[in-house]
Amino acid sequence: MSYLQLLRLASPETVVVVTTLVVLAIGLRNRQSPGLNILVAVLGLAGACAAVFMLPRSAVLFAGMLVISPLTSLFKVICLLLAFFTLLMARNLSSRNHAEYVGMILLATIGLMLLVGSEELLMIFIGLELLGLSLYVLAAFEKHDIRAVEAGLKYFLFGSTASAFTLFGISILYGMSGTTALAAIAQKLAGMPIEPLLAAGVVMTLIGFAFKIAAAPFHLWAPDAYQAAPVTSAAFIASGSKVASFVVLGKIVLIGLAPLHGSAGWHAMAGGWMPLLAVLAALSIVIGNFVALVQTNVRRLLAYSAVAHAGYTLLGLVAGGREGFSATLFYTTIYALTLLGAFGVVGAVRREMGNDDIRDFCGLSRRAPLLAGCMAIFMLSLAGLPPLAGFFGKFYLFSAALRAGGNHGLLWLVALALFGSLISLYYYLIVLKVIFVDAKQETAAVAAPQLDLLQRATLLALAGAIVLFGIMPQTLVSRILAALA
Repeated sequence: MSYLQLLRLASPETVVVVTTLVVLAIGLRNRQSPGLNILVAVLGLAGACAAVFMLPRSAVLFAGMLVISPLTSLFKVICLLLAFFTLLMARNLSSRNHAEYVGMILLATIGLMLLVGSEELLMIFIGLELLGLSLYVLAAFEKHDIRAVEAGLKYFLFGSTASAFTLFGISILYGMSGTTALAAIAQKLAGMPIEPLLAAGVVMTLIGFAFKIAAAPFHLWAPDAYQAAPVTSAAFIASGSKVASFVVLGKIVLIGLAPLHGSAGWHAMAGGWMPLLAVLAALSIVIGNFVALVQTNVRRLLAYSAVAHAGYTLLGLVAGGREGFSATLFYTTIYALTLLGAFGVVGAVRREMGNDDIRDFCGLSRRAPLLAGCMAIFMLSLAGLPPLAGFFGKFYLFSAALRAGGNHGLLWLVALALFGSLISLYYYLIVLKVIFVDAKQETAAVAAPQLDLLQRATLLALAGAIVLFGIMPQTLVSRILAALA
């Protein structure tokens, strides 16, 4: 294969790399041009989307280091869209290093695209590190804010430890199978008993990804990072990295480790990665929901809510198969869009009030009806109420888990998830009660959050997508199922 052919197949990533260099060059010449930085970055992301649509339907390069398929193309577009909305939200970032901030978002986007477009462990690890290093910088970008620096340091230390576990696990899997390609690993492990060394490799690999998706008990970095990082950084950490991490985790367990699946059924428990993920899901649902009940800061509440949602999303992987994986992919996409919109509202309130505690949202329905309406859609979707997309996402996940295996073996996990959803309804409604019901004496003296036309359009687009995918979920589900076919 010639370099020109390779460049053509990697054209989406190449376009984003070139866009990053252009944005950084503009920042060197003109520090006071945030609008120009955003414009160039958005045009670059649009060009990368166009490049994705011009890729061939399927191709596999270098034993899976770069895989082009309907699934990878779909989720590359989704990752680019998440980066696009994040950049629109970053227009009001109060930093003289705006070009560097935009460049870091673009570099993280390249990491996302490498993750979803690979089925080879070394390339997956490279994508994880590129994504992780970019997110560490984004979390601590406001270097004059001591809390942001502390959150970035904690995120970096936890992330480095998780990367070490991941790399150690990958090295063990390579030693046991003699290859790093997921499909070849599955062939080598077929019929092989689960030896202690192989089990250690599986556990270490899963620990690394449990950190990325903020699953309990590997979630301790998330509350501080979500609360103290710049709002747009937290939004991208909570949305883009979750989508890519679940895509690649699904590939690893359902393709590479498929022979070692085991069983998480209550009546037929067997050793493998399924019971491990089931335990992570159960811990995440319980810890995330119960700790979220006592939070007084909206971003911290969303962080512990994210832990619980990671548990829900893992149900699809524990269910296994095409239907379970499609339910996971649908739910993580919907969740990413929802959380991105919720952080957009939080950012607008924070700019006017100087903080984002729950009490700062008091009387928002009278000060900014548009923000209040959008926040209601996002909160109710996270709670899983119809006719919003969060309801169908949970229904799809739970039904896939119930139908998995025989004799409703995952009923215990579905029942726990339903119980967690019931608990979560309370703290989501607390936020909405403060917004719509609670009166604030000084409401008249507090200025309404100011949004320009582009920011309003961004929030309305995200809220509209949540409503659309709730009413017509087949518009996304059918594409995911077709891609998995």
